[in-house]
Amino acid sequence: MTAEARPAGAMSVADVGRFEHERPRLVGLAYRLLGSVADAEDVVQEAWLRWQQTDRGAIEQPAAWLTTVTSRIGLDRLRARQRDRADYVGPWLPEPIVVPMDTADPAHHAELSDSLTTAFLVLLEELSPTERLVLLLADVFDQPFAEISAILGRSSEACRQLASRARRKVRAAEAPRRGRGGAVDPAALAAAGAFVDAARRGDQQAILELLAPDAVLVSDGGAEQHAARRPVVGADRVSRFVLNLARRLPAGVAVAPCWVNGAPGYAAWFRGVPAFIQAFEVEDGRITRISIVSNPDKLHGLDHPVELA
Repeated sequence: MTAEARPAGAMSVADVGRFEHERPRLVGLAYRLLGSVADAEDVVQEAWLRWQQTDRGAIEQPAAWLTTVTSRIGLDRLRARQRDRADYVGPWLPEPIVVPMDTADPAHHAELSDSLTTAFLVLLEELSPTERLVLLLADVFDQPFAEISAILGRSSEACRQLASRARRKVRAAEAPRRGRGGAVDPAALAAAGAFVDAARRGDQQAILELLAPDAVLVSDGGAEQHAARRPVVGADRVSRFVLNLARRLPAGVAVAPCWVNGAPGYAAWFRGVPAFIQAFEVEDGRITRISIVSNPDKLHGLDHPVELA
């Protein structure tokens, strides 16, 4: 990797091919870092522009160069975003990654799911921007600490300490929670489907039987959509909230099962416009957590498939 970028000549087919080969991995890194598909794609687009403007012939390891550039751009954006987070209305959830169930490769999906779950991405919010990046590079993307050191401009030992501290924080935040869903667990799929059917029928008893006693529902509507401004805790309160929500849905809402960040879920449209996405975390056949995203700025995934690694 060169110390400075020099003006580049015309892009060759090989230059474009190298970048496109890396694009899913770069988008995956930026998305996990930022929790936003739109921001991730903006970061990778900026990396693409820098790739065009660089003396590519002098780059010995294109994948490492692109990882470095994407990481640094993403880290700057994450720091700026965290300064604005205090103004966010209600709970924050990551922008959902939605994959239709009939098009997903179960093996590939399961391989990706652990580091894409809503639960994991929310846990990452407990970390500082630098801790978050180091944890992702080391534990999700298997980057050697020597390379992480070069990206951050810190010693390898300092990066190891950052990773260790980040892991402790994630474990501490994860301790009160159970499970992370189950992308290919038949029991989880069955529980999610039964829950949606019961909600549409208005059957509170059936809903209660599907919920764990301490189930939690978190809804992210942003500033524009009505949503619970705090997590709803406990099976009885969750069941009543869901039934109230179901009664208020206009006639003609269409729903379809899908994978949502590796967990079973449902996507909803009204008159062809994305309405909301809900995901279920299930343990031992009981739903422990429901995440609902109705913020229109986070529903692009229903119309815009995203390929990431």
